[in-house]
Amino acid sequence: MPVTWSNSVPHSLKPGAHPYTRGPWTPNYIECDAVDMQVIGKIPEDIDGVFVRNTENPVHTPLGHYHPFDGDSMVHVMAFRHGKAEYRNRFVRTKAFVAEQEAQESLWAGILNEPSLSKRPGWGEQGYNKDASSTDVVIHAGRIVTTFWQCGEGYCLDPYTLEQYGTEPWTPLDGIAAHCKTDEATGELLFFNYSKYAPYQHYGVVDHNNRLIHYTPIPLPGPRMPHDMAFTQHYSILNDLPLFWDPALLRKGERKLTFFKDMPSRFAIIPRYGSPHDIRWFEAGPTHVWHWMNAYEEGDEVILDGYFQCDPDPAPLEGMPWAMGKLMANIDSHSFQSRLHRWRFNLKTGAVRETHLDDRYLEFGTFNQQLAGRKARYAYSTSLKPGWFLFTGIVKHDLDTGRAWTYNFGRNRFGGEAPFIPRLGATSEDDGYLVTFVTDMVEDRSECILLDARDIESGPICRIILPHRISSGTHTAWSDGESIRQHQSRGR
Repeated sequence: MPVTWSNSVPHSLKPGAHPYTRGPWTPNYIECDAVDMQVIGKIPEDIDGVFVRNTENPVHTPLGHYHPFDGDSMVHVMAFRHGKAEYRNRFVRTKAFVAEQEAQESLWAGILNEPSLSKRPGWGEQGYNKDASSTDVVIHAGRIVTTFWQCGEGYCLDPYTLEQYGTEPWTPLDGIAAHCKTDEATGELLFFNYSKYAPYQHYGVVDHNNRLIHYTPIPLPGPRMPHDMAFTQHYSILNDLPLFWDPALLRKGERKLTFFKDMPSRFAIIPRYGSPHDIRWFEAGPTHVWHWMNAYEEGDEVILDGYFQCDPDPAPLEGMPWAMGKLMANIDSHSFQSRLHRWRFNLKTGAVRETHLDDRYLEFGTFNQQLAGRKARYAYSTSLKPGWFLFTGIVKHDLDTGRAWTYNFGRNRFGGEAPFIPRLGATSEDDGYLVTFVTDMVEDRSECILLDARDIESGPICRIILPHRISSGTHTAWSDGESIRQHQSRGR
Protein backbone atom coordinates (compact mmCIF):
# COMPACT_ATOMS: atom_id res chain seq x y z
CA MET A 1 0.00 0.00 0.00
CA PRO A 2 2.11 2.97 -1.20
CA VAL A 3 1.84 5.97 1.11
CA THR A 4 3.24 8.88 -0.86
CA TRP A 5 3.24 11.39 2.03
CA SER A 6 2.74 11.23 5.78
CA ASN A 7 3.01 13.53 8.76
CA SER A 8 2.41 13.08 12.50
CA VAL A 9 0.73 16.06 14.17
CA PRO A 10 2.04 16.94 17.67
CA HIS A 11 -0.53 16.24 20.37
CA SER A 12 -0.84 16.20 24.16
CA LEU A 13 -3.97 14.07 24.62
CA LYS A 14 -3.16 10.97 26.65
CA PRO A 15 -5.06 7.68 26.41
CA GLY A 16 -7.81 7.73 29.00
CA ALA A 17 -11.05 6.26 30.20
CA HIS A 18 -13.39 8.65 28.37
CA PRO A 19 -15.61 6.49 26.13
CA TYR A 20 -15.27 8.95 23.24
CA THR A 21 -11.46 8.99 23.15
CA ARG A 22 -11.01 5.22 22.92
CA GLY A 23 -12.30 2.25 20.95
CA PRO A 24 -13.76 3.32 17.59
CA TRP A 25 -13.36 6.95 18.73
CA THR A 26 -9.60 6.67 19.33
CA PRO A 27 -8.04 9.81 17.80
CA ASN A 28 -5.71 9.55 14.83
CA TYR A 29 -2.75 11.94 14.43
CA ILE A 30 -1.27 10.71 11.16
CA GLU A 31 -1.97 12.70 7.97
CA CYS A 32 -1.16 10.90 4.74
CA ASP A 33 -1.76 10.38 1.03
CA ALA A 34 -2.28 6.82 -0.19
CA VAL A 35 -2.70 5.19 -3.63
CA ASP A 36 -2.83 1.57 -4.84
CA MET A 37 -4.49 0.45 -1.63
CA GLN A 38 -5.63 -3.12 -1.06
CA VAL A 39 -9.02 -3.64 -2.67
CA ILE A 40 -11.38 -6.49 -1.84
CA GLY A 41 -13.69 -6.74 -4.83
CA LYS A 42 -13.43 -4.27 -7.72
CA ILE A 43 -13.76 -0.48 -7.76
CA PRO A 44 -16.52 0.39 -10.27
CA GLU A 45 -15.40 2.34 -13.31
CA ASP A 46 -18.68 4.28 -13.50
CA ILE A 47 -17.84 6.52 -10.51
CA ASP A 48 -16.18 9.93 -10.83
CA GLY A 49 -16.02 12.21 -7.84
CA VAL A 50 -15.01 12.81 -4.23
CA PHE A 51 -16.32 11.35 -0.98
CA VAL A 52 -15.41 13.33 2.14
CA ARG A 53 -16.05 12.75 5.84
CA ASN A 54 -15.49 15.15 8.73
CA THR A 55 -14.40 13.70 12.09
CA GLU A 56 -14.05 15.03 15.64
CA ASN A 57 -10.45 14.19 16.47
CA PRO A 58 -9.16 15.85 19.68
CA VAL A 59 -5.49 16.86 19.71
CA HIS A 60 -4.87 18.23 23.21
CA THR A 61 -5.93 17.35 26.75
CA PRO A 62 -9.30 19.08 27.23
CA LEU A 63 -10.04 21.86 29.69
CA GLY A 64 -12.70 20.36 31.94
CA HIS A 65 -15.27 17.83 30.73
CA TYR A 66 -14.85 16.54 27.18
CA HIS A 67 -17.74 16.19 24.74
CA PRO A 68 -17.10 14.31 21.46
CA PHE A 69 -18.45 17.26 19.48
CA ASP A 70 -15.50 19.35 20.83
CA GLY A 71 -12.89 17.42 18.85
CA ASP A 72 -10.70 19.03 16.18
CA SER A 73 -11.68 18.62 12.54
CA MET A 74 -9.88 15.94 10.56
CA VAL A 75 -11.13 15.55 6.99
CA HIS A 76 -10.86 12.19 5.18
CA VAL A 77 -11.27 12.07 1.40
CA MET A 78 -11.57 9.23 -1.09
CA ALA A 79 -11.39 10.37 -4.72
CA PHE A 80 -12.68 7.98 -7.41
CA ARG A 81 -12.05 7.98 -11.18
CA HIS A 82 -11.45 5.38 -13.93
CA GLY A 83 -11.84 2.46 -11.49
CA LYS A 84 -9.14 3.80 -9.14
CA ALA A 85 -9.23 5.51 -5.75
CA GLU A 86 -6.89 7.80 -3.81
CA TYR A 87 -7.13 8.55 -0.08
CA ARG A 88 -6.00 11.64 1.84
CA ASN A 89 -6.61 13.02 5.32
CA ARG A 90 -5.70 16.31 7.00
CA PHE A 91 -6.49 18.25 10.12
CA VAL A 92 -8.31 21.45 9.19
CA ARG A 93 -6.00 24.32 10.10
CA THR A 94 -8.61 26.43 11.84
CA LYS A 95 -7.51 29.53 13.72
CA ALA A 96 -8.09 27.65 16.96
CA PHE A 97 -6.13 24.58 15.79
CA VAL A 98 -3.14 26.74 14.83
CA ALA A 99 -3.25 28.64 18.13
CA GLU A 100 -3.37 25.44 20.17
CA GLN A 101 -0.53 23.93 18.13
CA GLU A 102 1.58 26.98 18.96
CA ALA A 103 0.64 26.72 22.65
CA GLN A 104 0.78 22.89 22.66
CA GLU A 105 -2.28 22.83 24.91
CA SER A 106 -6.03 23.39 24.84
CA LEU A 107 -7.03 27.05 25.03
CA TRP A 108 -10.82 26.74 24.89
CA ALA A 109 -13.24 24.92 27.16
CA GLY A 110 -15.69 22.52 25.59
CA ILE A 111 -19.46 22.86 25.45
CA LEU A 112 -19.98 21.11 28.82
CA ASN A 113 -17.91 23.65 30.77
CA GLU A 114 -18.18 27.15 32.20
CA PRO A 115 -16.86 29.97 29.97
CA SER A 116 -14.32 30.94 32.66
CA LEU A 117 -12.30 27.81 31.84
CA SER A 118 -11.45 29.16 28.36
CA LYS A 119 -8.10 30.94 28.23
CA ARG A 120 -9.09 33.15 25.28
CA PRO A 121 -12.28 34.61 23.79
CA GLY A 122 -13.93 32.12 21.49
CA TRP A 123 -16.52 31.66 18.77
CA GLY A 124 -20.02 30.39 18.39
CA GLU A 125 -23.40 30.97 19.91
CA GLN A 126 -21.97 30.74 23.41
CA GLY A 127 -19.08 33.13 22.67
CA TYR A 128 -16.37 31.01 24.30
CA ASN A 129 -16.29 27.80 22.23
CA LYS A 130 -13.47 26.69 20.01
CA ASP A 131 -14.47 26.84 16.35
CA ALA A 132 -13.38 23.25 15.72
CA SER A 133 -15.11 23.15 12.29
CA SER A 134 -15.55 19.42 12.93
CA THR A 135 -19.30 18.92 12.57
CA ASP A 136 -20.46 19.12 8.98
CA VAL A 137 -18.98 19.19 5.49
CA VAL A 138 -20.29 20.10 2.04
CA ILE A 139 -18.69 20.66 -1.35
CA HIS A 140 -19.69 23.97 -2.94
CA ALA A 141 -18.28 25.84 -5.94
CA GLY A 142 -15.49 23.30 -6.29
CA ARG A 143 -14.26 23.35 -2.69
CA ILE A 144 -14.83 21.46 0.54
CA VAL A 145 -16.41 23.63 3.26
CA THR A 146 -16.29 22.44 6.89
CA THR A 147 -18.47 23.96 9.62
CA PHE A 148 -19.08 23.90 13.39
CA TRP A 149 -22.53 23.18 14.83
CA GLN A 150 -22.55 26.17 17.22
CA CYS A 151 -21.52 28.58 14.43
CA GLY A 152 -18.03 29.25 13.15
CA GLU A 153 -16.32 30.60 10.07
CA GLY A 154 -16.48 27.88 7.39
CA TYR A 155 -13.09 26.52 6.25
CA CYS A 156 -12.22 25.72 2.61
CA LEU A 157 -10.09 22.90 1.19
CA ASP A 158 -9.32 21.52 -2.24
CA PRO A 159 -11.34 18.28 -2.68
CA TYR A 160 -8.46 16.43 -4.37
CA THR A 161 -5.28 17.72 -2.70
CA LEU A 162 -6.73 18.99 0.62
CA GLU A 163 -4.76 22.19 0.15
CA GLN A 164 -6.25 24.68 2.62
CA TYR A 165 -7.57 28.13 1.69
CA GLY A 166 -8.68 29.53 5.05
CA THR A 167 -12.18 30.81 5.80
CA GLU A 168 -15.07 31.73 3.54
CA PRO A 169 -14.78 35.46 2.75
CA TRP A 170 -18.55 35.97 2.96
CA THR A 171 -18.89 34.62 6.52
CA PRO A 172 -21.33 36.89 8.44
CA LEU A 173 -20.63 38.32 11.90
CA ASP A 174 -22.63 35.55 13.58
CA GLY A 175 -20.83 32.86 11.59
CA ILE A 176 -22.19 29.83 9.78
CA ALA A 177 -23.96 26.96 11.54
CA ALA A 178 -23.40 23.37 10.49
CA HIS A 179 -25.74 21.95 7.86
CA CYS A 180 -25.37 24.36 5.01
CA LYS A 181 -27.36 22.97 2.09
CA THR A 182 -26.23 22.72 -1.52
CA ASP A 183 -28.81 22.86 -4.30
CA GLU A 184 -27.37 20.98 -7.29
CA ALA A 185 -30.04 22.43 -9.57
CA THR A 186 -28.86 26.03 -9.01
CA GLY A 187 -25.37 25.60 -7.59
CA GLU A 188 -26.41 27.69 -4.57
CA LEU A 189 -25.42 27.19 -0.95
CA LEU A 190 -28.11 27.90 1.66
CA PHE A 191 -27.07 28.50 5.27
CA PHE A 192 -28.22 29.81 8.65
CA ASN A 193 -26.71 30.92 11.93
CA TYR A 194 -27.92 31.69 15.44
CA SER A 195 -26.76 33.73 18.43
CA LYS A 196 -27.75 34.96 21.90
CA TYR A 197 -28.59 38.42 20.51
CA ALA A 198 -31.79 39.55 18.78
CA PRO A 199 -33.02 38.67 16.20
CA TYR A 200 -31.30 35.38 17.25
CA GLN A 201 -31.18 33.76 13.80
CA HIS A 202 -30.27 34.69 10.21
CA TYR A 203 -30.53 32.87 6.89
CA GLY A 204 -28.54 33.40 3.70
CA VAL A 205 -27.90 32.31 0.12
CA VAL A 206 -24.51 32.07 -1.63
CA ASP A 207 -24.55 31.73 -5.42
CA HIS A 208 -22.71 29.25 -7.62
CA ASN A 209 -19.78 31.68 -7.91
CA ASN A 210 -19.47 31.78 -4.09
CA ARG A 211 -20.91 35.29 -3.69
CA LEU A 212 -23.27 36.11 -0.83
CA ILE A 213 -26.44 37.27 -2.60
CA HIS A 214 -29.04 37.18 0.19
CA TYR A 215 -28.96 37.50 3.99
CA THR A 216 -31.96 38.17 6.20
CA PRO A 217 -33.11 37.85 9.83
CA ILE A 218 -35.39 35.04 10.99
CA PRO A 219 -36.67 36.73 14.19
CA LEU A 220 -37.13 34.39 17.18
CA PRO A 221 -38.50 35.00 20.70
CA GLY A 222 -35.09 34.38 22.27
CA PRO A 223 -31.87 32.36 22.00
CA ARG A 224 -32.45 28.95 20.44
CA MET A 225 -30.45 25.87 19.42
CA PRO A 226 -31.45 25.03 15.81
CA HIS A 227 -29.26 22.32 14.35
CA ASP A 228 -30.36 21.94 10.72
CA MET A 229 -32.43 23.50 7.95
CA ALA A 230 -34.16 22.27 4.79
CA PHE A 231 -35.25 23.68 1.44
CA THR A 232 -37.58 23.07 -1.48
CA GLN A 233 -37.43 24.41 -5.02
CA HIS A 234 -38.89 27.77 -3.96
CA TYR A 235 -38.71 27.87 -0.14
CA SER A 236 -36.29 27.48 2.76
CA ILE A 237 -37.41 25.98 6.08
CA LEU A 238 -35.98 27.18 9.39
CA ASN A 239 -37.16 26.13 12.83
CA ASP A 240 -37.82 27.22 16.41
CA LEU A 241 -37.96 24.00 18.46
CA PRO A 242 -38.72 23.81 22.21
CA LEU A 243 -35.26 22.58 23.31
CA PHE A 244 -33.19 25.62 24.28
CA TRP A 245 -31.48 27.43 27.14
CA ASP A 246 -33.75 28.07 30.14
CA PRO A 247 -34.40 31.84 29.80
CA ALA A 248 -34.65 32.48 33.56
CA LEU A 249 -31.26 30.87 34.20
CA LEU A 250 -29.75 32.50 31.12
CA ARG A 251 -30.55 35.93 32.55
CA LYS A 252 -28.43 34.94 35.56
CA GLY A 253 -25.56 33.89 33.33
CA GLU A 254 -26.29 30.18 33.78
CA ARG A 255 -26.94 27.73 30.96
CA LYS A 256 -29.26 24.76 31.21
CA LEU A 257 -30.54 23.16 28.05
CA THR A 258 -34.22 22.43 28.70
CA PHE A 259 -37.02 20.76 26.76
CA PHE A 260 -40.24 22.78 27.12
CA LYS A 261 -42.67 19.97 26.39
CA ASP A 262 -45.75 22.21 26.47
CA MET A 263 -44.45 24.49 23.71
CA PRO A 264 -45.09 23.67 20.04
CA SER A 265 -42.43 23.16 17.43
CA ARG A 266 -42.46 26.15 15.06
CA PHE A 267 -41.42 26.11 11.42
CA ALA A 268 -40.56 29.21 9.36
CA ILE A 269 -41.21 28.74 5.65
CA ILE A 270 -39.67 31.60 3.69
CA PRO A 271 -39.23 32.14 -0.07
CA ARG A 272 -35.62 31.47 -1.01
CA TYR A 273 -34.86 35.19 -1.35
CA GLY A 274 -37.58 36.32 1.07
CA SER A 275 -37.58 38.85 3.91
CA PRO A 276 -38.97 38.54 7.46
CA HIS A 277 -42.42 39.79 6.39
CA ASP A 278 -42.60 36.87 3.89
CA ILE A 279 -42.21 34.19 6.58
CA ARG A 280 -45.12 31.79 7.15
CA TRP A 281 -44.99 30.26 10.63
CA PHE A 282 -46.48 26.80 11.30
CA GLU A 283 -46.89 24.98 14.62
CA ALA A 284 -46.54 21.23 15.18
CA GLY A 285 -45.99 18.76 18.00
CA PRO A 286 -43.15 19.49 20.44
CA THR A 287 -39.88 17.76 19.59
CA HIS A 288 -36.25 18.37 18.75
CA VAL A 289 -34.67 17.42 15.42
CA TRP A 290 -30.99 16.98 14.73
CA HIS A 291 -31.33 16.35 11.02
CA TRP A 292 -33.81 16.72 8.20
CA MET A 293 -33.84 14.36 5.25
CA ASN A 294 -35.39 16.34 2.37
CA ALA A 295 -38.30 18.67 1.60
CA TYR A 296 -40.39 19.34 -1.48
CA GLU A 297 -43.56 21.00 -2.73
CA GLU A 298 -46.71 19.11 -3.68
CA GLY A 299 -49.79 21.13 -4.62
CA ASP A 300 -50.53 23.56 -1.78
CA GLU A 301 -48.27 21.67 0.63
CA VAL A 302 -44.63 21.78 1.65
CA ILE A 303 -43.56 18.30 2.76
CA LEU A 304 -40.64 17.86 5.14
CA ASP A 305 -39.00 14.61 6.25
CA GLY A 306 -36.65 14.36 9.22
CA TYR A 307 -35.92 12.59 12.50
CA PHE A 308 -38.48 13.34 15.23
CA GLN A 309 -37.16 12.92 18.78
CA CYS A 310 -39.77 11.44 21.10
CA ASP A 311 -37.69 12.25 24.21
CA PRO A 312 -35.37 15.22 23.47
CA ASP A 313 -34.18 15.43 27.10
CA PRO A 314 -33.58 11.77 28.03
CA ALA A 315 -32.65 10.43 31.45
CA PRO A 316 -28.95 9.62 31.97
CA LEU A 317 -27.77 6.15 31.06
CA GLU A 318 -27.52 3.98 34.16
CA GLY A 319 -24.39 2.53 35.71
CA MET A 320 -22.15 5.59 35.43
CA PRO A 321 -21.80 9.03 37.06
CA TRP A 322 -24.74 11.35 36.32
CA ALA A 323 -22.79 13.79 34.12
CA MET A 324 -21.31 11.06 31.94
CA GLY A 325 -24.62 9.19 31.83
CA LYS A 326 -26.38 12.35 30.67
CA LEU A 327 -23.78 13.04 27.97
CA MET A 328 -24.09 9.46 26.72
CA ALA A 329 -27.91 9.65 26.63
CA ASN A 330 -27.98 13.00 24.86
CA ILE A 331 -26.14 11.57 21.84
CA ASP A 332 -27.81 8.15 21.85
CA SER A 333 -30.63 7.79 19.32
CA HIS A 334 -32.17 5.02 21.43
CA SER A 335 -32.39 7.39 24.41
CA PHE A 336 -33.87 10.39 22.59
CA GLN A 337 -35.82 8.00 20.36
CA SER A 338 -35.40 9.51 16.89
CA ARG A 339 -37.77 8.22 14.23
CA LEU A 340 -38.09 9.04 10.55
CA HIS A 341 -41.05 11.43 10.43
CA ARG A 342 -43.03 13.50 7.92
CA TRP A 343 -44.54 16.97 8.34
CA ARG A 344 -47.02 18.40 5.80
CA PHE A 345 -47.55 22.20 5.85
CA ASN A 346 -50.52 23.52 3.88
CA LEU A 347 -49.62 26.97 2.55
CA LYS A 348 -53.25 27.67 1.67
CA THR A 349 -55.04 26.70 4.90
CA GLY A 350 -52.21 26.81 7.47
CA ALA A 351 -52.94 23.23 8.54
CA VAL A 352 -50.18 20.87 9.65
CA ARG A 353 -50.24 17.08 9.47
CA GLU A 354 -47.49 14.80 10.72
CA THR A 355 -46.76 11.10 11.12
CA HIS A 356 -43.94 8.62 11.72
CA LEU A 357 -42.63 6.86 8.61
CA ASP A 358 -40.82 4.13 10.58
CA ASP A 359 -40.96 3.06 14.22
CA ARG A 360 -37.27 2.12 14.39
CA TYR A 361 -34.72 4.49 15.94
CA LEU A 362 -32.88 6.00 12.98
CA GLU A 363 -30.82 9.10 12.16
CA PHE A 364 -28.29 10.67 9.74
CA GLY A 365 -30.18 10.33 6.47
CA THR A 366 -29.04 10.71 2.88
CA PHE A 367 -30.67 10.55 -0.55
CA ASN A 368 -29.88 11.28 -4.19
CA GLN A 369 -28.77 14.92 -3.96
CA GLN A 370 -29.78 15.54 -7.57
CA LEU A 371 -33.30 15.61 -6.10
CA ALA A 372 -32.57 17.93 -3.16
CA GLY A 373 -35.57 20.22 -2.69
CA ARG A 374 -37.65 17.98 -4.94
CA LYS A 375 -39.58 14.76 -4.37
CA ALA A 376 -37.28 11.77 -3.90
CA ARG A 377 -38.56 8.21 -3.67
CA TYR A 378 -35.61 6.61 -1.86
CA ALA A 379 -34.02 7.56 1.46
CA TYR A 380 -31.09 6.02 3.32
CA SER A 381 -30.97 6.25 7.13
CA THR A 382 -28.44 4.93 9.63
CA SER A 383 -29.07 2.72 12.63
CA LEU A 384 -26.96 3.26 15.75
CA LYS A 385 -25.73 1.09 18.61
CA PRO A 386 -27.93 1.45 21.73
CA GLY A 387 -26.22 3.69 24.27
CA TRP A 388 -23.59 4.89 21.79
CA PHE A 389 -22.93 7.36 19.00
CA LEU A 390 -21.77 4.53 16.72
CA PHE A 391 -23.32 3.59 13.37
CA THR A 392 -24.22 -0.08 12.95
CA GLY A 393 -26.05 -0.19 9.62
CA ILE A 394 -28.09 1.41 6.85
CA VAL A 395 -31.84 1.26 6.22
CA LYS A 396 -33.14 2.05 2.71
CA HIS A 397 -36.72 3.29 2.49
CA ASP A 398 -39.01 3.36 -0.50
CA LEU A 399 -41.08 6.38 0.55
CA ASP A 400 -43.74 5.62 -2.07
CA THR A 401 -44.51 2.06 -1.01
CA GLY A 402 -43.27 1.98 2.59
CA ARG A 403 -40.91 -0.93 1.92
CA ALA A 404 -37.52 -0.97 3.66
CA TRP A 405 -34.26 -2.92 3.34
CA THR A 406 -31.40 -3.18 5.84
CA TYR A 407 -27.64 -3.69 5.68
CA ASN A 408 -25.67 -4.17 8.91
CA PHE A 409 -21.95 -3.41 8.93
CA GLY A 410 -21.19 -6.54 10.98
CA ARG A 411 -19.91 -7.44 14.42
CA ASN A 412 -17.78 -4.66 15.92
CA ARG A 413 -17.78 -2.83 12.59
CA PHE A 414 -18.96 0.78 12.74
CA GLY A 415 -19.68 2.90 9.70
CA GLY A 416 -21.15 6.33 9.18
CA GLU A 417 -23.45 8.52 7.18
CA ALA A 418 -23.52 7.09 3.63
CA PRO A 419 -24.07 9.55 0.77
CA PHE A 420 -25.54 8.40 -2.53
CA ILE A 421 -23.30 8.35 -5.62
CA PRO A 422 -25.18 8.48 -8.95
CA ARG A 423 -23.71 6.01 -11.39
CA LEU A 424 -22.30 7.65 -14.54
CA GLY A 425 -25.10 7.29 -17.07
CA ALA A 426 -27.64 6.38 -14.36
CA THR A 427 -31.15 5.58 -15.62
CA SER A 428 -33.14 5.68 -12.36
CA GLU A 429 -33.14 7.48 -8.99
CA ASP A 430 -31.40 4.68 -7.08
CA ASP A 431 -29.06 3.66 -9.91
CA GLY A 432 -25.81 4.20 -8.05
CA TYR A 433 -23.87 3.46 -4.91
CA LEU A 434 -23.73 4.24 -1.20
CA VAL A 435 -20.27 4.99 0.18
CA THR A 436 -19.00 5.16 3.76
CA PHE A 437 -15.93 4.59 5.90
CA VAL A 438 -16.10 1.60 8.26
CA THR A 439 -13.87 0.96 11.28
CA ASP A 440 -13.40 -2.73 12.01
CA MET A 441 -12.46 -3.23 15.67
CA VAL A 442 -11.79 -6.95 15.16
CA GLU A 443 -9.32 -6.44 12.30
CA ASP A 444 -8.09 -3.14 13.84
CA ARG A 445 -8.41 -1.24 10.56
CA SER A 446 -10.63 1.08 8.58
CA GLU A 447 -12.10 0.62 5.12
CA CYS A 448 -14.03 2.55 2.52
CA ILE A 449 -16.97 0.43 1.31
CA LEU A 450 -19.31 0.74 -1.66
CA LEU A 451 -22.83 -0.73 -1.70
CA ASP A 452 -25.11 -1.08 -4.71
CA ALA A 453 -27.92 1.31 -3.73
CA ARG A 454 -30.46 -0.88 -5.54
CA ASP A 455 -29.49 -3.95 -3.47
CA ILE A 456 -27.89 -2.93 -0.17
CA GLU A 457 -28.72 -6.27 1.46
CA SER A 458 -26.10 -8.01 -0.73
CA GLY A 459 -23.34 -6.14 1.11
CA PRO A 460 -20.26 -4.34 -0.22
CA ILE A 461 -19.30 -4.74 -3.85
CA CYS A 462 -15.96 -3.20 -2.97
CA ARG A 463 -13.86 -2.66 0.18
CA ILE A 464 -10.80 -0.39 0.05
CA ILE A 465 -8.42 -0.86 3.00
CA LEU A 466 -7.20 2.46 4.39
CA PRO A 467 -3.55 2.94 5.43
CA HIS A 468 -4.57 3.48 9.07
CA ARG A 469 -7.51 3.14 11.43
CA ILE A 470 -9.49 6.37 11.61
CA SER A 471 -11.66 7.84 14.35
CA SER A 472 -15.41 7.62 14.12
CA GLY A 473 -17.10 10.84 13.01
CA THR A 474 -20.23 12.57 11.87
CA HIS A 475 -21.09 14.04 8.51
CA THR A 476 -20.13 13.33 4.93
CA ALA A 477 -20.57 14.68 1.41
CA TRP A 478 -20.23 13.55 -2.19
CA SER A 479 -19.61 15.70 -5.28
CA ASP A 480 -19.18 14.59 -8.86
CA GLY A 481 -15.75 15.14 -10.36
CA GLU A 482 -16.89 16.99 -13.45
CA SER A 483 -18.58 19.69 -11.36
CA ILE A 484 -15.45 20.15 -9.24
CA ARG A 485 -13.16 20.35 -12.27
CA GLN A 486 -15.41 22.91 -13.98
CA HIS A 487 -15.25 25.20 -10.97
CA GLN A 488 -11.50 24.76 -10.65
CA SER A 489 -10.96 25.55 -14.32
CA ARG A 490 -12.74 28.87 -13.75
CA GLY A 491 -10.33 29.70 -10.95
CA ARG A 492 -12.61 29.26 -7.89
